[in-house]
Amino acid sequence: MTYALCIADRAYSSWSLRGWLLLEAFGLEFRQTRTRLYEPGFAQTLDQWHPARTVPALRLPDGIVIADSLAIAEELASRHPEAGHWPKDPKARAIARALSAEMHSAFTALRGACPMNLRVSYRDSAPSLAVLDDLARLEALWDWARAESGGTTEWLCGAYGAVDAFFAPVAARIAGYNLPVSAPAQAYVYAHLAQPDFRRWRAMSLVDGPDQPFYDRQYSTRPWPGPAPLAAEPCDGPSINTACPYSGLPVTDFLRVNGTVLGFCNPFCRDKTAADPQAWPAAMALLQT
Repeated sequence: MTYALCIADRAYSSWSLRGWLLLEAFGLEFRQTRTRLYEPGFAQTLDQWHPARTVPALRLPDGIVIADSLAIAEELASRHPEAGHWPKDPKARAIARALSAEMHSAFTALRGACPMNLRVSYRDSAPSLAVLDDLARLEALWDWARAESGGTTEWLCGAYGAVDAFFAPVAARIAGYNLPVSAPAQAYVYAHLAQPDFRRWRAMSLVDGPDQPFYDRQYSTRPWPGPAPLAAEPCDGPSINTACPYSGLPVTDFLRVNGTVLGFCNPFCRDKTAADPQAWPAAMALLQT
């Protein structure tokens, strides 16, 4: 059973990140179409995903398209109960659904003042009182979820689930704008930054087309607070491999990681790996051979 997903710029489209995680992090097979925000091609692309007017848009195997992220989560969970989108325990499941619904409809101050931008982290974004109120609400919800669900993991309701996918862009905002939160909340943010699927998405976001001026902010910057990537740089071949670790196609572009030259089938495969080599198990496996 194969799905098709339409997303926008990985660096900026928070809802696209949620939709992608609802498939990728739960092992569901899908094809992907990417478009760019604020460009004529965005609307033209979505014309092929009727009746969607926003991203993410998910085309189901029977051809129906749904574009609401909460609807996508529920539909995937109903079709794939084994995937683990929602906790099996009824109490934890109710908590996860309640938090996802509030995330879906609230926190407008945080969203408006701090649009997601995975390409930068600021030292001080001078959050307003309304943003601080949203952060306090997030802390209260996250603490409540852990206490009531009895979870002992780094996630909100036990194992990583749809509720965590919904809060992944919030974690990115807290990290990107260096927003003040409690130690438990900061630990939850870092768990997202280190989560393998999030790391791969962010690595792709760094090489996913030019910057979008709408997201520029005049704050001083700092290094991204997530795991530090291995040093890597484009170079000339030959490489230790003749087939791209992702597509299996012949290599044409090369990258030096830890002194070893790896080959890839196109510049995007090379550059997404250069952005964070440890986010890509297939590439790291080559280094270990």
